[in-house]
Amino acid sequence: MKKLSLDKVYQLIEPGPVVLLTTTENDRPNVMTMSWHMMVEFTPPLIACIVSQGDFSFRALEKTRECVIALPAVEIAEKVVAIGNCSGRDEDKFGRIGLTPLPAGTVSAPLVKECFANLECRVVDTALVEKFNLFVLEVVAAWFDPAQKNPRTIHHHGYGHFVVDGEELRIASRMP
Repeated sequence: MKKLSLDKVYQLIEPGPVVLLTTTENDRPNVMTMSWHMMVEFTPPLIACIVSQGDFSFRALEKTRECVIALPAVEIAEKVVAIGNCSGRDEDKFGRIGLTPLPAGTVSAPLVKECFANLECRVVDTALVEKFNLFVLEVVAAWFDPAQKNPRTIHHHGYGHFVVDGEELRIASRMP
């Protein structure tokens, strides 16, 4: 074993695929790229996510207490990265990047047409927002695009490096 610098640890433990988080405030939709999230409960589905106070989306999420988590496939990876490299404070990110907002069923934040799945969420716990910028979201509706067959996600490994979801491995489980 060789010693690893502690500032590299997050590159090993990234929790899952890069996603898009949409919000709407004052009838203005916004979208941000996010990779710091994790499932915390199966039923109802609860997701914890980090949205920095410095992100334009923070205020909208805190105020409206709702959002959409959209899952992009590798085919739009460059758009996903472009979203993360600009701010909704300055411009309409949907228009600039070329993504299509669609009306959601139960929340004001839009779905993202180009994504293979969209999860409508409501904030259910803010106990760790002040200390860690951690919101707990309940998924209240979920959508998928049946035209996107076998979508492959991207996973952030830091500093512009990504891994694409790959080969599926099946091992029998005895869990119900």
